[in-house]
Amino acid sequence: MPDSKTVDELKSIVGQHYVLTSPEDLVAYSYDATFTSARPNLVVLPANTQEVSEILKVANREVIPVVPRGMGTGLAAGSIPFGGGIALPLTRMDRLLEIDYDNMMVTAEAGIITSELADAVAREGYFYPPDPSSDHYSTLGGNVACDAGGAHCLKYGITGRYVMALEVVLADGRIMRVGGKATKNVTGYDLVHLLVGSEGTLAVITEVTVKFIAAPKSERTAEAVFPRLADAGKAINAVLASGVGPAMLEIMDETAIKSVEDYLHLGLPLDVEAILIIQTDGDEADVVRGIETAIEVCRQNGAREVRVAATAEESKELWRARHSISGSLGRIRPNKLGEDVTVPHSAVPEMIARIKEISARWNLPIVIFGHAGDGNLHPNILFDKRDPEEMERVKGVVGDLFRAAVEVGGSLSGEHGVGVLKRPYLEMAMGPLAVEMQKRIKQAWDPKNILNPGKIFSPT
Repeated sequence: MPDSKTVDELKSIVGQHYVLTSPEDLVAYSYDATFTSARPNLVVLPANTQEVSEILKVANREVIPVVPRGMGTGLAAGSIPFGGGIALPLTRMDRLLEIDYDNMMVTAEAGIITSELADAVAREGYFYPPDPSSDHYSTLGGNVACDAGGAHCLKYGITGRYVMALEVVLADGRIMRVGGKATKNVTGYDLVHLLVGSEGTLAVITEVTVKFIAAPKSERTAEAVFPRLADAGKAINAVLASGVGPAMLEIMDETAIKSVEDYLHLGLPLDVEAILIIQTDGDEADVVRGIETAIEVCRQNGAREVRVAATAEESKELWRARHSISGSLGRIRPNKLGEDVTVPHSAVPEMIARIKEISARWNLPIVIFGHAGDGNLHPNILFDKRDPEEMERVKGVVGDLFRAAVEVGGSLSGEHGVGVLKRPYLEMAMGPLAVEMQKRIKQAWDPKNILNPGKIFSPT
């Protein structure tokens, strides 16, 4: 715990109302969207980059851990202060600073809610594509720190593809700007994209510049129902090989379908193993041709029925089932672990089959859904954390899931990051030499190991 003199110094930086020490406040900043938690010693809420700088100068001098935080929506325990220290939410820093229409870029503070930034450019007919499912309550800085994805990433790419410049505060309090508005910039090492996905372990991101694009003129959505999950897996690859270029291609397995239907009573079929939701966008002619091709490919690959939304409202209703999966799973078991593995899209059918085998082997339900078009599956393990024996089985499931993903040519994460929950499997996925080189980068940027210590890499 920082001593009283240090706490007073921090209060002098941000104001006494923005240094929180009560038990209630510490609990509020002790958890994320996982089932783990740990309390910080205090919470400090800066209002601007200069205050972040002054806070880090104090923390670096006193060797106090600092855990940067957005809205706490992470799914890898990346913002939990397991070693105590300072929780550093950036949520007061939520201003939209500039929309540069000439260069099609927008600059905002790290604490802005992602959908607010996207809505701001959408009002002028533009499109910011990264759309994590938490975009209405997660922050832009958190999205950058984890290189977040979303359904649109199949066609448009993940957050890192849009990040052009960053303002960050280093571990010793120095302020650095990297990147810029030039479309091409290959001067020196690519520090922007070293920081993207670094999960707060190298620097604290305080300001972000991202590019946006022209909004597509039209879109179409279709729902394809498959009696067999294996056929749905084959259809995914066939649609991608057809040249359609869908904007989104999502999957729900039978457990997800039943869970949502029990929850919302949408009229989903309960005698099938999978539903694919496909969306095309762009010029009207290309959109119609694309969705018609996708429909035909699905039928050729075993779809029992295909429904195309005739209106925007019908499209929204088709997506409602997919967006409601996570919220519906609590009706099955008290707890869930939402995992995030990626595989080459050609390996999606094999990975789905292996997930089913793992579920049976450990006798735990695993719900499969996610961004199937880019191979980013979200197996959700359902369990009761009050049962110690069941918790041990959860660990077995997680290890088997990650091993399976790596064995078919995939990775541990497509958008959630490593945090703490995936840390034990990092070397399996990347090899010891790659891990060693990353640890050297961490040491160079944060020699006292105060920035989000223990995340990504095991403590040494």
